[in-house]
Order: sequence, then C-alpha cells, then structure tokens
Amino acid sequence: MKLRLLISALTNYRNLGILIVLSVLSSSLESDMSYIAYVASFVVYLGFSLQSFTSKKFQDNFIHESKKKQIKNLDEMCKKLADETKAYTNAAYYKKLCSIMEDKTEIVQAYFKDEFNYLKERITEQTLNLVITYIKLLKNFCKRCRDLNLTDINPIIERINQNRRKLDFIKDQKVYEDLKKNIEMDEKILNRLKEEKQDLERIDTKLDYIKSTVSMFKHQIGMSMESEEMIEKIENTLNEATALESVLEKRHKKRNSAF
Repeated sequence: MKLRLLISALTNYRNLGILIVLSVLSSSLESDMSYIAYVASFVVYLGFSLQSFTSKKFQDNFIHESKKKQIKNLDEMCKKLADETKAYTNAAYYKKLCSIMEDKTEIVQAYFKDEFNYLKERITEQTLNLVITYIKLLKNFCKRCRDLNLTDINPIIERINQNRRKLDFIKDQKVYEDLKKNIEMDEKILNRLKEEKQDLERIDTKLDYIKSTVSMFKHQIGMSMESEEMIEKIENTLNEATALESVLEKRHKKRNSAF
C-alpha cells in the first residue's frame, strides 16, 4: 500500500510538472551551474513528492481513487461471472440472476453519481463482493441440480427391494453377505443423493436471502440511508455465504470421491 502511495506521489502531475519546469530552467543555465541546478531541481521534486506522500488529503484521495478502481474491477467480475453462469440456469433462475444484476447496476451507478461518501463506498464494495458470491453459489447450485435431475433413483430403489426379497431365500452364507453388501452400497448412494438434495435446498434458501439483502440495500442507498449497521449486515451475510459455499463444495467433492 505504502509503495503504491509513494509511486503515486512521485508520478503526481503537480510534482512531475515542477520537475519538468525546473529541469527546463536548469538547462538554460551555463554548463558550470546546470549540474547543480539539476540536482537542486531533483531535490525540490523529491521534497514536493514527500509532502504529497505525507499529506492526509493526498492519502485520502489516493485511497478513494484505489477504491473506485477496485469497484470497477469488481463490477466487471460480476458481469463476467454472470455471463458464464447464465448458460447453467433455467428460466426461473436466469430471471433471478438478471434481477440481482439490475440491483447491482443501480447500486454502482448511485456510487459513481453521488459525491464521495465513505459509507456508500464501503457498502458498494461489499455488496459487489456479495453479488460475486451469489453468482458463484448460483452456478454451483444449477450445475448440481442438473446432475441430480439426471439421476434416476427408481432403478436403485427397485434393486434394493429385489435384493432384500432374495435374502429370505438364500442359503449360501457367502452369497448372502455379498448381497447384503450390494444393498448397503445402494443405500449409501440413496443417502448421498438425499444429502445432496438437502444441500441444494440450503443453497437455494441462501440465494433467496442474498438476493433480498441486495435489493434492500439498493433501496436504502437510493434514499441515502447508509449506515454502519448495513456494512455489518453485508459482511455477516457475505461471510455466511462464503463459508456455506466452501463447506458444501468440500462435502460434495468428498461424497463424489467416495463412490
């Protein structure tokens, strides 16, 4: 951070302008004096740059400009992720994706349109992070829903029932144990699919909650009702959603690797 601040101070238009003007003036002097003048010009330039570097106003402006750039980058990331995700959505979830993207756009436009406001800047940044998490969760959700819908459990249930009926007539102990193992394996598959469905229900609920949260913030920002409580609510929602995404993804991979 400090290195970027120093570079910004050194490349500041005012400071570079002073260096250029003094260098031009130095070049007009006699050769004996020009070297000293060049050194003096550079020292003056460094002095003004150091003044900028330590100036609170310059630091605040630097942080603000960095945040603006970061918000633009987050906005572009939202658009890119949304374009990638829409291919996995059905009509209902595509509509939800479009809705949260519209809310996101209004929040970003309000940020760039209005005068600088620290709370609005912080809320805008964290809301964009929340939208990014929403889109990632939505993509994960839609892909896993598609996989689950392609799985027909009826043959598995029928196979379990048939094998259970066979157990009553089998006399050979080894065959009996093998058949029991087959039943247990099929039951594990059904349990895995049941857990997957429960995970998807949790994601779906969290998606609706995030979408409602972003919509609420859009209206509050539009009415200039920003507050520290809003920031805390966004950060809590973001942390919960990120943790949920991480846990469910690990669980999903673990279950898949087990079969």
